[in-house]
Amino acid sequence: MSDTPAATADNAAQTALIASFLKLQSQHKAGASWFYWIAGLSIINSIVILLGSQWSFIVGLGATQLVDGIAMGIAQQASAQSGLILKVLGFVFDLLIAGLFVFFGAFAVRRHTWAYVVGMVLYAFDGLIFLLVKDFLSIGFHVFALVCIYGGLQASLKLNALETAAQNAPPPLPAANN
Repeated sequence: MSDTPAATADNAAQTALIASFLKLQSQHKAGASWFYWIAGLSIINSIVILLGSQWSFIVGLGATQLVDGIAMGIAQQASAQSGLILKVLGFVFDLLIAGLFVFFGAFAVRRHTWAYVVGMVLYAFDGLIFLLVKDFLSIGFHVFALVCIYGGLQASLKLNALETAAQNAPPPLPAANN
């Protein structure tokens, strides 16, 4: 390895590029992982609500809470056996809804832009449920989560651009031995 100014500059540029790549990769994964957190905490919320508690995480989905509320309301007016069946059906719906966000997370982690965009749009629409019931804390957290997911999307797009540029770059010239 040569200690010429050009070689030192090349090494510094490579180090900066690697650091930038690692930072973008971390931001991308952090943004994509929000889909998993949203799904997981929504399922925990559903279990807690179906067990009769009144608390929940603010990051959860409004759609699953809506399903839980409907299932619980109808179950209270039904017989014990029918009520249990309704609660189980509600939980199955919750699993499907949360599974959709796990699906988006799995594809967002692989840097599929459509997964970020569709997941963000659905999560934004989900936030409208909280607007209907004037749960401003949950709305605020939805906005915060969307900003974090958007940061992941931006990092993913930059990583895709970096990889495309690297693939299209000419191979480096061999170093001259002195």
